[in-house]
Amino acid sequence: MYAKKSYGQHFLKHDSIAERIAESLQQGGRTGRVLEVGPGQGMLTKYLLAHTEYDTYAVEADHDMVAYLQAHYPQLKERLIFKDFLDFDPTSVFGTEEFSLIGNFPYNISSQILFKMLDYRPQIPEMVGMFQKEVAERVVSKPDSRVYGITSVIMQAFYTTEYLFTVEAEAFNPPPKVLSAVIRLTRKDGFELGCDEGKFRQLVKTAFGQRRKMLRNTLKPFFPAELLMEDPFFQQRPEDLGWEEYVRLTQALSR
Repeated sequence: MYAKKSYGQHFLKHDSIAERIAESLQQGGRTGRVLEVGPGQGMLTKYLLAHTEYDTYAVEADHDMVAYLQAHYPQLKERLIFKDFLDFDPTSVFGTEEFSLIGNFPYNISSQILFKMLDYRPQIPEMVGMFQKEVAERVVSKPDSRVYGITSVIMQAFYTTEYLFTVEAEAFNPPPKVLSAVIRLTRKDGFELGCDEGKFRQLVKTAFGQRRKMLRNTLKPFFPAELLMEDPFFQQRPEDLGWEEYVRLTQALSR
């Protein structure tokens, strides 16, 4: 069974790493349901199935991998979903119930997976995932970091983010050309953003559209010119602000 570039496949070959990823879930027992994205040959799947307190589901887009999993992990049975995760509606399986999300995510769609997760956050209290190291660092980075950006701000507004560990390229077959990293996101239960989420996302994306410029230049579509020029707050650059400050800016728009 070979990896397909079109699916961004890199098969993890070290059991110890797969087991460590599976053991990084903290909410799996609470939800009772775990969804693995892109199980491939089932290296991580077998450690999830070993947790009998989980109802483990897997969503896989590659028909060859689906056939392999059906042959080697018959205990998945009807819980193996032949679909691209980006086209998958979790409510078709879980209804309104919560589930934990986990996976050695395909690097070519990892950012899209994050934002889809955000759209379903009322059902996803936790995610543990392997990403390209640069993407993982972006998710967890704080203001004034070189990689801090749109993903950092928006994900951190709703989830507590943790960098767990780095994975070397040699741990995969074939080895990717980049390092990988595992992170955990834990939803802030009972949290309210305090502003319109659509405007919040739009403001953050606009600010980072020209990340080297001051906010007085990037936020012209949102605020009066005199305010942008007179208030020293707008002399800062997008990466200087934490998510809380972007919330306050969005609240100011409403006023």
